[in-house]
Amino acid sequence: MTTIYKINMIRIHEKTLKDLEFFSVLEQLSEHTITALGKEAVLSILPIEVEAQLKRELDYVNEYLSSFENDNRIPNHGFESISKEIKLLNIENTFLEVPSFQKLVSISITVNDIVKFLNKFIEYYPKLQQYSQHIEVTTAIIEQVDAVIDRFGDIKDNASTTLQELRREINKLKGKINSSFSSALNTYHRLDYLDDIRESVVENRRVLAVKAMYRRKVRGAIMGGSKTGSIVYIEPETTLQYTRELNNLEYEEKEEVIKILRELTDYIRLFLPLINDYQSFLTKIDVISAKAKYASSINGILPKLNVDRDIYLRDAYHPLLYLTNKEKGEKTFPQTISLNKDNRIIVISGPNAGGKSITLKTVGLLQVMLQSGMLIPVHERSSTCLFERVLSDIGDNQSIENHLSTYSYRLKQMNYFLKKCNSKTLFLIDEFGTGSDPELGGALAETFLEVFYDRKAYGIITTHYSNLKLLANELPNMQNANMLFNEKSLEPMYKLVTGQAGSSFTFEVAQKNGIPYNLINKSKKKIERGKVRFDATIAKLQKERSKLERTERSLKENEKKKLSEAEKLEETNAKIQKKLESFQELYDSNQRLIYLGQKVYDLSEKYFENKRKRELMAELFRLVQIENAKRKKMSAKQKRAEKAKEKQIKQEAEKKVEVIRQKKKAAKKKEVVIEKPKPILKIGDRVRMHDGKAVGSIDDLEKGKATVNYGLFTTNVSVDLLELVEAKK
Repeated sequence: MTTIYKINMIRIHEKTLKDLEFFSVLEQLSEHTITALGKEAVLSILPIEVEAQLKRELDYVNEYLSSFENDNRIPNHGFESISKEIKLLNIENTFLEVPSFQKLVSISITVNDIVKFLNKFIEYYPKLQQYSQHIEVTTAIIEQVDAVIDRFGDIKDNASTTLQELRREINKLKGKINSSFSSALNTYHRLDYLDDIRESVVENRRVLAVKAMYRRKVRGAIMGGSKTGSIVYIEPETTLQYTRELNNLEYEEKEEVIKILRELTDYIRLFLPLINDYQSFLTKIDVISAKAKYASSINGILPKLNVDRDIYLRDAYHPLLYLTNKEKGEKTFPQTISLNKDNRIIVISGPNAGGKSITLKTVGLLQVMLQSGMLIPVHERSSTCLFERVLSDIGDNQSIENHLSTYSYRLKQMNYFLKKCNSKTLFLIDEFGTGSDPELGGALAETFLEVFYDRKAYGIITTHYSNLKLLANELPNMQNANMLFNEKSLEPMYKLVTGQAGSSFTFEVAQKNGIPYNLINKSKKKIERGKVRFDATIAKLQKERSKLERTERSLKENEKKKLSEAEKLEETNAKIQKKLESFQELYDSNQRLIYLGQKVYDLSEKYFENKRKRELMAELFRLVQIENAKRKKMSAKQKRAEKAKEKQIKQEAEKKVEVIRQKKKAAKKKEVVIEKPKPILKIGDRVRMHDGKAVGSIDDLEKGKATVNYGLFTTNVSVDLLELVEAKK
């Protein structure tokens, strides 16, 4: 990414954000967060005011998005909010409960994992790693909490010597209580003082279920009774003393646990700045992750940021419209828009419902999203710059609170534009000049537009006013544009075309909607003839442009077909050339073999004549040496490579053969085979093997096996392999 030009603080008014439905984008974005703090942070996102910070934010999101496409996925960053714990740690003499410590351990582990991961894969995520550098990787919090609290959330016995001793005494007392209770239970059960249930539990204590008539005979504390009054629950006197001692010890244990938690809290309090960093870091990662997920859902990318004050948005989609249409299964039409020093203002005209407003909103919303650190749905070759201000006037802005009409409100807006508009401003005005008398309102709008033009501001406006179309045609750094319409059906094509104003198709649309032709004619006579001719000329030019578009598409399709056919011909030619070369090699090889055969034949004939063996051997040896001299000497490595190549060719051939075999098998399976019922074979039947021709007779049958006599020999085969030739008569 190139260095961005230096700009002042970016300030985009809340009204502009509302006009462009930026807050609706934030609502969709917040659905991709996984923490409550992350969602809260996303909903409060505003355009970033400092250029360097904006650039960093875009890099973070772009790097996180890349993690979705590689094997090094960034670890999970989910966490529970520790805001309450941080508040308590800021107050002296407070202590945290066990669940709070568990949350701190969990968040510490999560942060450590992410920071270690980013350090390990710094070449993939350099900017995110740089952002995580201020986070200290430490296990001190984890180790200290683990030394005190076990994985079940209980304070460990060895957390302190006092606690260990107290719990040992408590366990002894519990043993004595159980022993004394069991003794009382057995005694009173033998005396038949107890009900059938024998015992129960009241206030977490074991009690005897004594029959009401014997309650005075059982010593102990009455803890209650049954609803019917037939049972009285008594804690035996023998266990009461132990229970009192146990209560005292349990109170001391509770006090010791609080003391331990206070000490642990004081230790953790030393890490308060780091814990604050933990929560801020994970919240930030959640926001970055949400932006990356949202970018993935809208096919968002980071376009090139340039220093040349150029905007080139190729195949730009309105994200809200794109996602809505995606849910409905409908197509969204992208737009390509370009603004630069030589073409700073675009005037879009044409009939209503053609997509003018959505095109204007798309540019504004994408610019605001980008300046808020979000990736945008455009083609990868798109490029853009940054603006100090984005000003907008979109929709019917009647102000009921201030008792302002649409036109009054618009004039107030224009006054604001005149104060703020400069060379680093992008202005977006929908239906420029409307709300007043067309002649007067149009003239005032033209003056405003000239002021914006003189201040070298960038902007897009939509209008029906002819004088604004003419102005765009006259000024060198301003141009007309229109939304294409089908000239026959008058249906919108949702495609922006620059360089030409658009007709409003006022009379054509009226005629299509059934307005009588005589009324349309009468209306035409009521206005200036020049205006009708001007609009008619624009409509005619638009129709011509539409025809040219269709012709261009047709030519491109034909060109694609020709290129495809040319590629096929080249491929066929290459195959033929390869075959010719192969045949040539085969021919040369055969010729060489014929030549060698002829030489050997001549030598054998010569030997037949003179019987000179030595001369024959010498000639043969010389012939072999000549042939070997022609061969290329190959190293062991080359031989291995050659063998590997041959092996590869063989494997590929085997694969192709295997595919053919599989197809044949599949074809055979598809064939419906009607199996004949198998005959029951008996001794004496004449039979033969399924795949044989010799016929024999069955001498013996036993356990699915048959002894078949072929005359010269006998054999023992499975009955399943035999077929009946002739049954025994």
